[in-house]
Amino acid sequence: MEKEVLKSIIVSHKEKFLSKSDLTDRDIIAKEQKKLLAKEVVFITGIRRSGKSSLLYLLYKYLSSAHQIPTRNILFINFEDERFINFRVDDFDALYRAFLEIENPAGKKYLFFDEIQNINGWERWVNRLYEFEDAKIFITSSNASLINSDISTSLTGRNRQLQNYTFSFFEYTKLNQKEITQRSFLSDNEKVVIARLLTNYLGTGGFPEALKANDLDIVDQYFKDIIYRDIIAKYNIRNVKEIKELALYLISNTGNINSYENLRKIIGATNVSTIKNYLSAFQDVFLIYALPLFAYSVKKQIYNPNRYYAGDIGFYHAVGFRFSADKGRLLENMVLLDLLRNNHEVYYWKSKKGFEVDFVVSKKRQIVKAIQVCYYLSNENRDREVRALLAAANEIGAKSLQIITYEQNEEIKTESVSIEVISYLHWLMKVYNKR
Repeated sequence: MEKEVLKSIIVSHKEKFLSKSDLTDRDIIAKEQKKLLAKEVVFITGIRRSGKSSLLYLLYKYLSSAHQIPTRNILFINFEDERFINFRVDDFDALYRAFLEIENPAGKKYLFFDEIQNINGWERWVNRLYEFEDAKIFITSSNASLINSDISTSLTGRNRQLQNYTFSFFEYTKLNQKEITQRSFLSDNEKVVIARLLTNYLGTGGFPEALKANDLDIVDQYFKDIIYRDIIAKYNIRNVKEIKELALYLISNTGNINSYENLRKIIGATNVSTIKNYLSAFQDVFLIYALPLFAYSVKKQIYNPNRYYAGDIGFYHAVGFRFSADKGRLLENMVLLDLLRNNHEVYYWKSKKGFEVDFVVSKKRQIVKAIQVCYYLSNENRDREVRALLAAANEIGAKSLQIITYEQNEEIKTESVSIEVISYLHWLMKVYNKR
C-alpha cells in the first residue's frame, strides 16, 4: 500500500479512537489488571459489537492515568476498514514506519489492533514487534478459533487472553448512572428503580448500543452480521438456510439439551459432521455457548449431549421464535453468562436417577457449587429443584447449594444440608463482590 494512504489511515483511526467519550467502565479492567499490565501481548476476544473497540480506549485511559502516556506513543488501527482490502503481510513494516514518521514516539509505545486476524501472517509481525520493540500490544478479535490458531504458530507463551462479554446487569446500571450497593436495597424508591432497570435488561440483553437506544432491531442486525459476515463468508458455508435455521432454533430453545443427531433431524442436514461444523462456527464467534455434562469420566463427558445457550439474551427477543418469553429460560441464560464473565468453570449435571442440575461449578475437578435456576419457586417445582440439589450434594459432593429466582429469598433446611434460595440481584451482589 502507498505510504500516504497508510499515513491517512493512521491519523484518521487515531482521531476517532481518541475522540471516544461517555463510555461506561467495564468490569474486566479492574478484574484482570495482572493480565492487562503483563508484558505479553494481550488478546481480547468476544462477540461482535460487545464493545471491544471501546474497551481498548478504556484500557488506554487506564494505562495513561497510571503511566502518563503521551498520545504520540499511541497507535490504533481497525483492520476492518475497507481500505485494508489489499493490505498484505509485507505492508505491516510500512505501516509501522509510517507511524514512527508521523508521531516520532519516545519510550514505550502502546499499540492497539482491532480485528488484525483479517490479515494473513499478522502473527509473525506482532511477534517481531514483541521481540525487538519497546511496545505493549493489545489485539481484539471476534473469532476465537482464528486468533488461537494464529497464536499457536508464533506467540505461544507470549500472550495473555481475555474474553469480553456484552454488558452485565451492573454495567448496564452504570450506563444509567446508577451504582448499586447493598444499601440500595434498604430504600423503597431505590428498589423500584432497580426493578425497572432489571426488567429493561431482561427484555433487551447486554449489547451496549441496543441498551443505549432501547432498540432490539439493532440486535437483529447484529445477528445477521454474525451469520453472514462472521460465519457464512469466513467459513465458506454454502447452505445458508441450514445454518440460519440451526442458529434460530438454538436461540429460541436456549438451555435445552440437544444431541447432534437431534439437531440434524430438526434442520434436515445430511450428516452429523455438518452439525458439528456449524456448532463449532457458532462457538468460535460467541453466538452460542455449549455447556457440557459434568462427569469424572472424560469419555462420558464427550459422548453426552450439550446444553446450548445464546451468546446474549437479546438474540432471544430479536430473532427467537417465541410467542411469549420464557422468563425462566432467560434468567438461566443470564446466570450462565454471569458465571462465565467471572471465569467460573461451569457444567450441567445429571444424577443417577435422572435429576438435572442447571449448573455445577468446578474448581480443580472438584464440584464446589450446584445451582438451580427458576423464575419463581412454587409448590409445583420446589420438590424437583430440591431433590436435584440434594443428589448433587450426595453424589458429587457439592458443598454450596443454591436456587436462583427472580426475586425470592429464603433458606430451605433439610436433615443434612441447607439450600439458599436467592434472588438474581442478591446473587449478583455476591458474584461481583458488591458491598
